[in-house]
Amino acid sequence: MIRVGVVGAGGRMGREVCRAVAVDPDFDLVAAVDPAAAGDPIEGVIVSGDIAALVDGSAEVAVDFTHASAVLDTIRWALARGIHMVVGTTGIAPSGLEEIRVLADDGDANVVVAPNFAIGAVLAMRFAEAAAKYMPAAEVIELHHDGKADAPSGTALATARRIAAARSSTPLAPAGDDEHPGARGTEVDGVRVHSVRLPGLVAHQEVILGGPGQILSIRHDSIDRTSFMPGVIMAIKAVGSRRGLTIGLDALLDGS
Repeated sequence: MIRVGVVGAGGRMGREVCRAVAVDPDFDLVAAVDPAAAGDPIEGVIVSGDIAALVDGSAEVAVDFTHASAVLDTIRWALARGIHMVVGTTGIAPSGLEEIRVLADDGDANVVVAPNFAIGAVLAMRFAEAAAKYMPAAEVIELHHDGKADAPSGTALATARRIAAARSSTPLAPAGDDEHPGARGTEVDGVRVHSVRLPGLVAHQEVILGGPGQILSIRHDSIDRTSFMPGVIMAIKAVGSRRGLTIGLDALLDGS
């Protein structure tokens, strides 16, 4: 039985994680932390506004779906107390990931950080990376709900970087005109990325690859937040045995 705490428990993803943990026979939900929801009952646990509830509940693993501005402080705090972390918060800068790597290597607790816990989204990134070797002209369109603060999404950034690393050349594409800056999206390692934020969306991404006389589209749609839970559960079960920092679900899917 793995004792699990959830940070950001009052949010949309946090509540879904609490539900998934509570029904899994391998887990015990021992703490829920969220200052904005303190005092609320979630899956039989009263939400605390104090992160110390993780220690009070003897949590072995903490799951964090909060905000990039707060997540590093939470990770520092948890690792210093030997609590493993599973992090779905996006927008962590490369310098922040490097700090997490050092802290995890120097301590007794491990961290899994994933830009997307939907297994279908992870597979779609793999497929785009494989296709980029043969169809190097590619653009990424990501669509999320209007409450998502960061743009581009972590999944889009990871996808663009994998495409860029896989292809042998960077094709030239028009950057747009000076009258309408931003019309062509942003550029990530030579790959154009476009972000859409609308109510009614959850999490969606399409990679469009072009070659002479042909187009290949690779699309993944999360139509409900339950789509992320199998990956979260997988990460909670694996983090204790994965020394240091693991980025992304690829290694977990491969069992490596």
